[in-house]
Amino acid sequence: MILETAFIHVKPGQEADFLVALEAAKDVLSQATGWKSISVKQGIERSSTFMLALEWETLDNHTVDFREGPLFAQWRAIIGPFFDSPPDVEHWTYH
Repeated sequence: MILETAFIHVKPGQEADFLVALEAAKDVLSQATGWKSISVKQGIERSSTFMLALEWETLDNHTVDFREGPLFAQWRAIIGPFFDSPPDVEHWTYH
């Protein structure tokens, strides 16, 4: 299992709309091979910044199966319009 973190900077004033869109985007994630869970946190000091923590069965489930497949385009079409800049994405291993 791996953890993907994504720091997303949302256009100021669109935080509530982003959260609504993210709920719809979770339906897309639920169809992804190897996807396990998502946790969403909103910044306190920077309320337009969100941290998404997604668990995947394998790294390839995220980087190949999801990112290179049709579901990624659907996911990005739902939440991408709210981005103020490209997300900062990293992958983590459990020990």
